[in-house]
Formats: sequence, structure tokens, C-alpha cells
Amino acid sequence: MQMTYLEAIADAIRLEMRRDERVFLIGEDIGTYGGAFKLTKGFLDEFGSKRVIDAPISEAAIIGASIGAALNGMRPVVEMQFMDFVTNGFNQLVTVAGTTAYRWSIPVPMVVRGPSGGGVGANPFHSRNSEAWFAHATGLKVVCPAFADDAKGLMAASMRDDDPVVFFEHKGLYRKIKGEVPEGEYIVPLGKARVVRQGMHCSIIAYGSAVHMALAAAEEVAKEGIDVEIVDIRTLVPFDEETVLESVRKTHRAIIVHEAVLTAGFGGEIAARIADKAFSYLDAPVKRVAAFDAPTPFAPTLEQAVLPNSTVIANTIRQTCSF
Repeated sequence: MQMTYLEAIADAIRLEMRRDERVFLIGEDIGTYGGAFKLTKGFLDEFGSKRVIDAPISEAAIIGASIGAALNGMRPVVEMQFMDFVTNGFNQLVTVAGTTAYRWSIPVPMVVRGPSGGGVGANPFHSRNSEAWFAHATGLKVVCPAFADDAKGLMAASMRDDDPVVFFEHKGLYRKIKGEVPEGEYIVPLGKARVVRQGMHCSIIAYGSAVHMALAAAEEVAKEGIDVEIVDIRTLVPFDEETVLESVRKTHRAIIVHEAVLTAGFGGEIAARIADKAFSYLDAPVKRVAAFDAPTPFAPTLEQAVLPNSTVIANTIRQTCSF
């Protein structure tokens, strides 16, 4: 069935709520209004106000209450209206949820999900790519799907996981990306990368919106005889190191792309692992393509100048392959 990225996520949540009565949703404006992006439209009518809870504007309270519910056998799915606002609940998520399994040997089955990323003129308060924060924190799983089918399968897997999961949905992909999505129950295991394009001359490792930029760049340089392989890691934690290394050992070149800012982005972690475990296979330095180290501007022209794009990626491919 053809679904948009947004519809696929909603489908996964709806099916899990029907399957497991312990699942409930909580967030700001998710009930009567149907969510800022209408992802939960109709959920209140189907599941009622005890399972679709409109919360006050307090991310700390929302996440804290959800941790308590998870510890008592429920399986909350928390919506951050924009993932930027998770900072208001950072202590609850990182310090409490992220360490409870270690401290108490008790599972904390909860998903914190919401729209992230730029490219839609949403200003610095609504455009952050904050996935590296949570990859750095211990005890949290981090998911960044790029395609509609993966969005559904990874959401279902996240909701069934006994660890807290932070699920990043790129808002620019919500209605732009559409694809064939399996009907009914569908699970994509966390921690397994996906080779979305086979190639021989260079590996691009990406996730989220950057996968689509990489695919466009690969098509551009293919006209020049450069054959690019693209690995969509899908989840940052757990990280499928072996699939990435296998690709780099095959092509002997690596470029890492993400929309988040360059400094301390997750691309640095991937680059370090490649350097550590595949250095002897490399024919060129590992390169990174990312956003400038700046807040995301509101003005469309400035925003496009700050964020990575397929042209920059294509030029990096050419440089890497001619090294």
C-alpha cells in the first residue's frame, strides 16, 4: 500500500494500540487537534481520552509522567510537538529514563517521538537535529528513518522495545516521501542498516533526510561514471557497524552525510570507527558533509546555505574519488 512517511508512522502506532492495550499516547494538542502535523488525527475518536492524552505545555512533566507509567507496566508513546522542545525534559529523559534499567534492572518501555530537522523555514526553535545528544547518552536507543516503510517498521519495533527509544521524524519527509508500505503488522529490527544503493567507487553513510540528498548526488555523478554505494544506518543506537565497514572495505572510500551540524555530530563517531577498523582499506581520507555550525536560519535562502545539499555531496564524491 502506498503511504506517506507520516501515514506510515501513524499506521504503526494505530496498529500497536489496537494490539496492546497498555500503549497510550501523551503530548501537546495530540487529541482534539490531532497533533501539530495531524499525525494523530482520529486517534482520540478511536481510542478515547484515557489513551490519547492532551498534556499541559511541560515537556518535563510529560516525559516524567511517562517514565512513571512505563515503570508500572504501561507503554507510553510521547509526542514532542517539535523535537527541539525535548530540551525542557532532557533531565527526565537522559538522567532518569536512560539510566533506570542500569540502576534498578527494570525496563522503561517508552518512545519519545516527534518532528525534527530543517529545510522548511521553521526557524532555530523548530529545526534542530539533536540526535547526537541522545546517541551520546547511555541507555537510550536512537532511531532516524528515511523511508516510509522503515518509518512504520522501526516505529513498531521501537514501541515493542523494553528500552526508552528516541524516534526522530524529519518533518520535511512527512508528506514529501511516499512509498510502498506493507499492510498490517510490520517490524524492522533496530540496529540493522540498509544498503539502499549498490556501488563500487565510494560509500556514503547517511540517515534521515541525508539519505535522499545522497541518492540525488549519486544519480548526478553516475552520469560521469562514478558508482556510489549508499548505506542508510537507520538507527544510531544500536549502530550496525559491520554493514558500514563491509561497504567501506568494498569501495575503499567513505563519505558520511547528516543534516545535523558538523562539530560533534554522529558522523564523527562513524568516521572514527572506520579509521579504527577499516583504515588499511581506505584509498582516500574519510570525509563528512553536514550543516554549518550555526543555528538554522529562518530566511529560506540562508537556511539553504547552512544545510547540506546534493550539490555539495556530489562535489565531495568527485574530490574523494579523484584523491
